[in-house]
Amino acid sequence: MKPVISHALHGILIGIVLTALSPVLGAQADTLPQTIQKVKRSVVAIGTYQPTRQPRGDFRATGYVVGDGLHAITNYHVVKPVLDIEHKEVLGIFTGEGETIQFRPAQVELSDPAHDVVLLKFSGAPLPVLKLGDSNAVQEGMVMYFTGFPIGSVLGLHPSSIRAGISSITPIVRPVPNTHYLDAKTLRQESDPFNIFQLDGIAYPGNSGSPVYDPQTGLVYGTVNSTFIKSTKENVLKDPSAISYAIPSRYVKALMQKAGLEP
Repeated sequence: MKPVISHALHGILIGIVLTALSPVLGAQADTLPQTIQKVKRSVVAIGTYQPTRQPRGDFRATGYVVGDGLHAITNYHVVKPVLDIEHKEVLGIFTGEGETIQFRPAQVELSDPAHDVVLLKFSGAPLPVLKLGDSNAVQEGMVMYFTGFPIGSVLGLHPSSIRAGISSITPIVRPVPNTHYLDAKTLRQESDPFNIFQLDGIAYPGNSGSPVYDPQTGLVYGTVNSTFIKSTKENVLKDPSAISYAIPSRYVKALMQKAGLEP
């Protein structure tokens, strides 16, 4: 016969467990706001500045500061578009808060187009940096956050933080419209896919380049690089998908180490 636990004893046992866990749960609750504030200091907007344009500043995506405080990580596809050199368009980062914004020119130091990450170098005083975690240790079900600028400059320089669980670790697949696009380069890429993180948090185009980090330690384990759009690009703001993807931090580490920076 199985032993029977009375309702009273069951309640006592539950109470003991909750009491034991309460310091841990409380510590997690207390740590998250502090982590977010720390991360926000290292998050920058990526874009261009053109003196004859209105507005002169154009946000393209998000980035985060690493290494010596004078380098930032973002997506390669963000900086790939050609600059309008004739009209003095300059790539750079935007720092500050709200309407108090400072633009710092930047240049591409190293890039990894295959994994959609790029290392930018900018001038001025060093900014607070984020450290990288070991993305090989990430498992499905882990809870992360990402911080960035979901709709660019519409709300000013006010980064928002989104909770995002690791819903899957899956090989990246780049769909093509038709067989006309299946050239030799594309076939080589598809034959050697790499794993990316599928997130259950809602990201927007401006979130590209946002750091995906542990809510307790602030260590960065990935970089948001795309959002699955289930409608047209024009409707993504009002009809977003809850499926987003992030590039594991090991590819960012490789870039930084190649540049002689401490990840």
